[in-house]
Amino acid sequence: MTDTLYDETATVAAASVIRAYSTSFGLATNLLGGRVRPHVRNVYALVRVADEIVDGAAEAAGVPLDEQRNVLDALEAETYAAIARGFSANLVVHAFARTARQCGIARVHIEPFFASMRTDLEQAQHDDASHDDYVYGSAEVVGLMCLQVFVNAGSAAPRDPDPALVSGARRLGAAFQDINFLRDHADDAGRLGRDYLGVDGGAERREQVLARIDADLDAAAATIPLLPADCRVAVATAHGLFASLAARLHRTADLDTRVRVPNPVKAVIAVRAAVAHRTALPARRPSRRSPA
Repeated sequence: MTDTLYDETATVAAASVIRAYSTSFGLATNLLGGRVRPHVRNVYALVRVADEIVDGAAEAAGVPLDEQRNVLDALEAETYAAIARGFSANLVVHAFARTARQCGIARVHIEPFFASMRTDLEQAQHDDASHDDYVYGSAEVVGLMCLQVFVNAGSAAPRDPDPALVSGARRLGAAFQDINFLRDHADDAGRLGRDYLGVDGGAERREQVLARIDADLDAAAATIPLLPADCRVAVATAHGLFASLAARLHRTADLDTRVRVPNPVKAVIAVRAAVAHRTALPARRPSRRSPA
């Protein structure tokens, strides 16, 4: 009973992270089937905590740069240890470790993620090569972790996803990340001194980035019907939300404006995704969340 209660508490703790941080991903995750929903929340919670170590929360607490690196290293080490032993005193790590053990999330997925987080402590300016390396670790492998969940949650033993789904997950993750880079450019450059895309070089560079995003979104969309049925509406909704952000980015050249999707538009996108995939939206109680 104690172990079950602890596992449930860890799952609740992980779910609270996505509720606090993202309306967009929170909405999409709510549309996942019950088989996979808690696991995706567990993945999100760990990557969000790691991101906070390098993106300001630790610095705001007065943690110096070298110590931020130590905290990140300790989180990575605890993640591997928890997966090996099946327990962590850190509730978010415990939740993630349970998901990793059940769904076959391995070091090959986790190590690149922490490497990219470490890059944020060491490198502020990126060329195309370092951008691609960073995006693979910070976003594409997160998509691959979620794909492991989609394919393997509830199964007797993990199996490798179809290569087409692997490609779709990577390209969707890359599109999400580049969209966030564009919409967060003012904050990244002003507060953190980071430039991931080189869009300060002018409109041509910005259009190149948006063209790449459009191509990634199109490629990812083609693989959504290949997903398990209880994942399609959620992924289609997330895709639709970020496609809407990309469209809004096409319409503005102001790098200081953080574009958003209004809540009524988010609702329409979710309904369209449900209709397209012939699935009823689950009823849910409204909650207060920070804007995405």
